Amino acid sequence: MAKIEIYTTPFCGYCARAKALLDRKGVSYEEMDVMEDAAKRTEMRERSKRSTVPQIFINGRHIGGSDELAALDREGKLDPLLTAAA
Repeated sequence: MAKIEIYTTPFCGYCARAKALLDRKGVSYEEMDVMEDAAKRTEMRERSKRSTVPQIFINGRHIGGSDELAALDREGKLDPLLTAAA
Protein backbone atom coordinates (compact mmCIF):
# COMPACT_ATOMS: atom_id res chain seq x y z
CA MET A 1 0.00 0.00 0.00
CA ALA A 2 0.98 3.59 -0.52
CA LYS A 3 2.40 5.79 2.21
CA ILE A 4 -0.01 8.70 2.61
CA GLU A 5 0.82 11.78 4.65
CA ILE A 6 -1.58 14.65 5.24
CA TYR A 7 -0.81 17.89 7.02
CA THR A 8 -3.94 19.31 8.66
CA THR A 9 -5.37 21.64 11.27
CA PRO A 10 -8.47 21.11 13.43
CA PHE A 11 -11.75 22.59 12.20
CA CYS A 12 -10.51 22.73 8.59
CA GLY A 13 -13.31 21.85 6.18
CA TYR A 14 -10.91 21.08 3.34
CA CYS A 15 -8.92 18.79 5.63
CA ALA A 16 -12.11 16.98 6.65
CA ARG A 17 -13.09 16.52 2.99
CA ALA A 18 -9.69 15.12 2.05
CA LYS A 19 -9.67 12.72 5.00
CA ALA A 20 -13.25 11.63 4.24
CA LEU A 21 -12.25 10.78 0.66
CA LEU A 22 -9.27 8.77 1.86
CA ASP A 23 -11.47 7.05 4.47
CA ARG A 24 -13.99 6.10 1.74
CA LYS A 25 -11.10 4.59 -0.19
CA GLY A 26 -10.27 2.49 2.88
CA VAL A 27 -6.65 3.60 3.06
CA SER A 28 -4.68 4.54 6.13
CA TYR A 29 -2.74 7.76 6.35
CA GLU A 30 -0.48 9.61 8.72
CA GLU A 31 -2.09 12.86 9.83
CA MET A 32 0.11 15.67 11.11
CA ASP A 33 -1.60 18.56 12.90
CA VAL A 34 0.38 21.70 12.14
CA MET A 35 -1.73 24.13 14.17
CA GLU A 36 0.41 24.06 17.30
CA ASP A 37 3.49 22.28 15.96
CA ALA A 38 5.78 24.88 14.43
CA ALA A 39 8.32 22.27 13.33
CA LYS A 40 5.67 20.29 11.41
CA ARG A 41 4.31 23.50 9.84
CA THR A 42 7.82 24.43 8.70
CA GLU A 43 8.31 20.90 7.36
CA MET A 44 5.02 21.15 5.44
CA ARG A 45 5.98 24.51 3.92
CA GLU A 46 9.41 23.25 2.88
CA ARG A 47 8.03 20.07 1.33
CA SER A 48 5.01 21.55 -0.42
CA LYS A 49 6.10 25.16 -1.03
CA ARG A 50 2.61 26.06 0.24
CA SER A 51 1.30 27.38 3.55
CA THR A 52 -2.32 26.24 3.40
CA VAL A 53 -3.79 22.97 4.65
CA PRO A 54 -4.32 20.26 3.84
CA GLN A 55 -1.14 19.30 2.04
CA ILE A 56 -1.15 15.69 0.89
CA PHE A 57 1.73 13.45 -0.09
CA ILE A 58 1.45 9.95 -1.55
CA ASN A 59 4.67 7.94 -1.57
CA GLY A 60 6.57 11.18 -1.08
CA ARG A 61 4.95 12.84 -4.11
CA HIS A 62 3.18 16.13 -3.39
CA ILE A 63 -0.43 15.79 -4.51
CA GLY A 64 -1.61 19.20 -3.31
CA GLY A 65 -4.71 19.94 -1.31
CA SER A 66 -8.27 18.68 -1.08
CA ASP A 67 -9.30 19.97 -4.51
CA GLU A 68 -6.35 18.31 -6.24
CA LEU A 69 -7.04 15.04 -4.41
CA ALA A 70 -10.69 15.13 -5.50
CA ALA A 71 -9.68 15.93 -9.09
CA LEU A 72 -7.35 12.92 -9.18
CA ASP A 73 -10.24 10.77 -7.98
CA ARG A 74 -12.64 12.15 -10.61
CA GLU A 75 -10.05 11.49 -13.32
CA GLY A 76 -9.55 7.89 -12.17
CA LYS A 77 -5.92 8.60 -11.26
CA LEU A 78 -6.15 8.35 -7.48
CA ASP A 79 -6.72 4.61 -7.03
CA PRO A 80 -3.51 3.61 -8.86
CA LEU A 81 -1.56 5.98 -6.61
CA LEU A 82 -3.17 4.54 -3.49
CA THR A 83 -2.31 0.96 -4.41
CA ALA A 84 1.29 1.65 -5.45
CA ALA A 85 3.86 0.40 -2.98
CA ALA A 86 5.89 3.01 -1.14
